[in-house]
Amino acid sequence: MKTYREDLVNRYWNYQKVYFPRVEDYFDRPFAPDGRPPVFHKQLAWNNVLIHPDDNDEERKQRLLNLIPDGHRQKWFCSMNSSQALAQSVLGNLKVYDCLSYLGELTADSGESLLGDASVSPENFVMEFQVDYLGEPHCTSLDGFISGTYQVAIECKFTESEVGSCSRPLLKPRDSNYETDFCDGTFTKQRGRRERCSLTGIGVLYWRYVPELFKWSGNVDLVPCPLHKNYQLVRNVLAACVRPDGTLSPESGHVVLIYDERNPAFQENGHGFIAFEETRDALKDPCLLRKCSWQRIIRRLRIDKNFSWLTEQLEIKYGF
Repeated sequence: MKTYREDLVNRYWNYQKVYFPRVEDYFDRPFAPDGRPPVFHKQLAWNNVLIHPDDNDEERKQRLLNLIPDGHRQKWFCSMNSSQALAQSVLGNLKVYDCLSYLGELTADSGESLLGDASVSPENFVMEFQVDYLGEPHCTSLDGFISGTYQVAIECKFTESEVGSCSRPLLKPRDSNYETDFCDGTFTKQRGRRERCSLTGIGVLYWRYVPELFKWSGNVDLVPCPLHKNYQLVRNVLAACVRPDGTLSPESGHVVLIYDERNPAFQENGHGFIAFEETRDALKDPCLLRKCSWQRIIRRLRIDKNFSWLTEQLEIKYGF
């Protein structure tokens, strides 16, 4: 993992020297020998998105940047390690150039069609889609979402060391909700709560649907809790299969995980790989969860000479 990250950071700083030579103007501090990637000043974070250098269509450029407005940017968006900025550079450009259909031509690692029965177009694809029907105090935000009769939730990863675990076991005694909400990572009744899941106790609806989609019962103790390390993927499956009116429709949607095949976390025995396999194996219908690498998507882009500018930039900046 260390070599993978070190190689990327070295590549970023070489990219900076060529494309942003006035380092103090663009980055919050100049080159640091501590292995830190370049981080743009917040007001210049849009430079982290790859934009066609010779396209004079300012409206199209603005549409690309508006796909993820400031208020929806993740904490690390300014960093060149940002998976969100990478997703906007690839998926966002596919949208604004009306080429999202390329994704429908691809297969997932497991052999299924990547998008299944989904019909994708610039009109029904959005980024940072807010899922507000699972009872969450903070809505699930999907990196990408294809709406319609058949819908697809897209989760994008890059240098992350895992897919995303539940926050409740991470609570610290100094947190204001520690005494009421802390969980030890097991699906058991704890700290005087009536529910086995701390989140259920505050009205989150995950366990209303989990037993319908997964081989996990909501009526028995489970040690460890199956959502502890697989939280993000389970949440994405729910976002894809539950409709806004609360009905469950597992035949009308699935999740796609996009990852960097160089990342050790998503290679065999890596944390991300294990979480994916555990979650997929637990599904009553494993086809509800599929994955595909950035590399496979970019290979498809290389066939289209109109995207030569993008694939060249992806190779220079990220090594894809």
